[in-house]
Amino acid sequence: MVVCNDAIAACDILMEEMFNGTNLDVQVQDDIHAQNIYDLKCLIDKCVLYGESNSILVVGPRGCGKTHVVDSTIAKVLKNKQDDVSIVRLNGLLQTDDNIALEEITRQLKLENVVQDMVFGSFEQKMQFLLESLRAGSKDSQPIVFILDEFDLFANHRNQTLLYNLFDIAQTKQTPISVIGVTCRLDVTELLEKRVKSRFSHRYIYMFHRLAFSTLVDTLAFWLKLPDKYCKRKASYAIQWNKRMDTLLQDSQIKDEMLFRFNMITDMHSVKQMAAKIVGNCRDIEATSLPEEKHFLEAFKVLELDCKAAMLQGTSILELCLIIAMKHLTEIYESGEPFNFQMVYAHYKKFSERKSSMKTCPKPIAMKAFEHLIDLEIVKPVDHSSALLKQYRSMRLLVTSKEIENAVLHYSGCPADVKRWSFIDSIH
Repeated sequence: MVVCNDAIAACDILMEEMFNGTNLDVQVQDDIHAQNIYDLKCLIDKCVLYGESNSILVVGPRGCGKTHVVDSTIAKVLKNKQDDVSIVRLNGLLQTDDNIALEEITRQLKLENVVQDMVFGSFEQKMQFLLESLRAGSKDSQPIVFILDEFDLFANHRNQTLLYNLFDIAQTKQTPISVIGVTCRLDVTELLEKRVKSRFSHRYIYMFHRLAFSTLVDTLAFWLKLPDKYCKRKASYAIQWNKRMDTLLQDSQIKDEMLFRFNMITDMHSVKQMAAKIVGNCRDIEATSLPEEKHFLEAFKVLELDCKAAMLQGTSILELCLIIAMKHLTEIYESGEPFNFQMVYAHYKKFSERKSSMKTCPKPIAMKAFEHLIDLEIVKPVDHSSALLKQYRSMRLLVTSKEIENAVLHYSGCPADVKRWSFIDSIH
């Protein structure tokens, strides 16, 4: 097969633009979340311009643009007031306790030179120093914006000391501070202690996925069409490429496929991933040819792969047999009764002795395979009680019967009797 050099060059240009060029996903998200950015900026401006301390929570599912809204707002604030405001960023995944959080606040506020000459014997002394530093200021002091990502994890800290003191300062007329919490938990305020909740200003910005289908199509078209600077060098081929992409995006089958996947796409990163896969498929275009429908359909097929299905196809034959045994036990007890390893092994042994030509694996080996399935989170314990022996602990299957049947159908080298067993349980 002769590969088209123009197609390879076009794909390289598109990949370059996608990941190093125009930041279209930022522009689109700015448009989608314009109102949220405006509301948050108004709140921060009150702190920066007028010295009014406040606190707010940005709440929404993962991937809906919470961090983008905060980052975009901070960028707008710093554009005009870069030297007049301090930004402190904390993350609940990194600052796992208040002591680590205090050290990070000290570092970001550039208080190390003050701290290094002082000896602190305990966390309380460090907290006292920080509080005195913040309370020493007035409304005319430099405002500080605290951004607490994964805010719900800070609520798990002992006594919620950090949150209490930050919210407490935000209620006073001392150093102006703005506390912005970012979380995906809707019930986050229920995690706060009563004394902490009473000092929170109870302002919220609720966010949801707002990507319209027309935005998806327009964004995909932008990433798949060659930019003007390339059109000047390869005018004839670029015009043909762009016309071909417009035609394909209007194709009824491709539109139906995109509409089907629209419900699974939650953010601009997913759209860019889709565009990158399509462009990658176009690299093998034959000489003098242009993108075809198959390049889109192949990309859609790859993107719809289920990680659980891929995981099931990567298990051993013994593990697959145990999963099928669990599937049948789950179907027998329709009420969703849990099972244990002894029940699973008995069902598997009955199959291998009566309906299969495979040799039955000894119980210790099967137990090791069963433990591996627990590690893969294909099955999980109902409770973690250590009173029972591990082979008698109650378990639940975390994959559906349909997912198991699809995995068996696509499993490479799966024995025919195992395939039959997965669909028909005729062992008595």
